[in-house]
Amino acid sequence: MRWFGLTEYVYLSPVALDTIANDDGSDRGRMMKRFSAILMGLLASIAFAVATAEEVTDPATPDILSMRERGELRDAWLTERLDTVIPEIMRREGVDMWVLIAREYNEDPVVKTMLPAIWLRARRRTVLVFFDPGEGPVERLAVSRYPVGNAFPAAWVPEEEPNQWARLAQIIEERAPERISLNVSEQFGLADGTSHQQYEEFMHALPRKYRKRVVKSEDLAIGWLEARIPAEMEIYPNIVRIAHSILAEAMSEKVITPGETTTDDVAWWLRERVRNLNLITWFHPSVSIARQEQTGAGTSMAALKQDKLIRGGDLLHIDFGITYLGLNTDTQHHAYVLKDGESDAPQGLKDGLAAANQIQDFLTTSYSAGATSNEILTAARAKSLEAGLRPNIYSHPLGLHGHGAGSPIGWWDNQGSDHPKGYRALQPNTAWSIELNATHSVPEWGGQDVRFKLEEDAFFDGTSVEYLDGRQTELYLIPRQ
Repeated sequence: MRWFGLTEYVYLSPVALDTIANDDGSDRGRMMKRFSAILMGLLASIAFAVATAEEVTDPATPDILSMRERGELRDAWLTERLDTVIPEIMRREGVDMWVLIAREYNEDPVVKTMLPAIWLRARRRTVLVFFDPGEGPVERLAVSRYPVGNAFPAAWVPEEEPNQWARLAQIIEERAPERISLNVSEQFGLADGTSHQQYEEFMHALPRKYRKRVVKSEDLAIGWLEARIPAEMEIYPNIVRIAHSILAEAMSEKVITPGETTTDDVAWWLRERVRNLNLITWFHPSVSIARQEQTGAGTSMAALKQDKLIRGGDLLHIDFGITYLGLNTDTQHHAYVLKDGESDAPQGLKDGLAAANQIQDFLTTSYSAGATSNEILTAARAKSLEAGLRPNIYSHPLGLHGHGAGSPIGWWDNQGSDHPKGYRALQPNTAWSIELNATHSVPEWGGQDVRFKLEEDAFFDGTSVEYLDGRQTELYLIPRQ
């Protein structure tokens, strides 16, 4: 298995190399030296994660950076992303100008990912402009009163031209672009960040001959959001390891006392644990129980579904994700609560988990650069059905958002091969949540069907899919044996 950051070699991004080479005694040099120390400390932590990736049970929690260190690292990533991703996607899509318009508290989702660490919001109306002259670097401008960090110099002086829209139109005329892209999309919300009012005002201010050059494009927005750079992938396994460590603790006797602890108790423990680590969750954790039906004992199925008390013999399921350094995780694991006298889970439950692992394999081996999500779903389902499995696949991109930009591979409530969001081609250097379930009959539970729902974070390099911190192949046991 290939891992990111450390294996037989250490890969350092261009930003990291520049960092290490430029400690010249200046303020910038001291900042670069500090960033180098942050990066190398994180890489040392990843070395541990890589060395023990197969030990999914009870992983230790890696060190977590201070808020200041996080800001410095994220700003360095942003600079590298702007320098490398923007030229690639603009030239790939044949667009020479990209205009992003956002207002405070109503930010375009893409603009929010381009703000420096100390900018928690856009300011007033923030307009970002990218212009590609065809070769060399892409020009970046902020048609705003303030520069947007170090990446977007201010290109509007209100004392000289009071009207912000007029100044934007002037900038466009000076550069005479052939195609002007706005973030407008029917299918993808993350690429639909231009509000109706801002669109109308922009078109009204634009000189008439340029109005026909405006394209409502989703490809630039999705391309920016989905692309993962090497510097991010050096750290991403560490982020997933943090999530795995929290999840493993939640699925243990440290948190769960059978007969006393409820699923709500576990969900709120996860929220508190994440906050205590100075992190955040991007959704409220889901904690649920599957157990052998007991309708013969006079208990209705409705009552069983509402019973949140965790007991011996239960199969516990948790769906959990964190946000750290602007990147997200999304994980679903299972634990078995041992009955008195038991030392292992029933074989039928272990077989159900193995069936879900097999569907994971069929899915990840179906990834192919340029194939559509619908095509990948069709291929993975065909392999699973041929093997006698009962699959339900609903994987999605992952990264700057938990449900990331790009085409999901299947939907839990729609396994068809013609979904309108499923026609986008798969791109390399993208992160994914491998999310699915297998329905499996458990002999020890009287042949009862149980859904085994798994979700693991992975990276597609254009050739193969690799899990960022391993995957669950064995049930957690409560208590640990």
